Amino acid sequence: MPHIKSSTDLRNNYNEISTFCHETHEPVFITKNGRGDLAVMSIDAYNKLSGRQELYDLLAEGRADVLAGRGKPAEEAFADMRRRIANGEL
Repeated sequence: MPHIKSSTDLRNNYNEISTFCHETHEPVFITKNGRGDLAVMSIDAYNKLSGRQELYDLLAEGRADVLAGRGKPAEEAFADMRRRIANGEL
């Protein structure tokens, strides 16, 4: 169930909302004039969310490469990585 607070609650109860976000790793949705306005979350939760999005973007890019025929067999890719590591390129 989403946690919804008003902008007044955020102003008057910042520490309580901050503690909630840090302890639960869940966002709090802030309303302004009865309508959704912001989502507040801890920095740790934000970093986890952005890291996950970055991973999804990289996976989508890799999938697009495979579908476009720009892939290579795993054995060849691993051999290339081993060579690049041995040559100090990675």
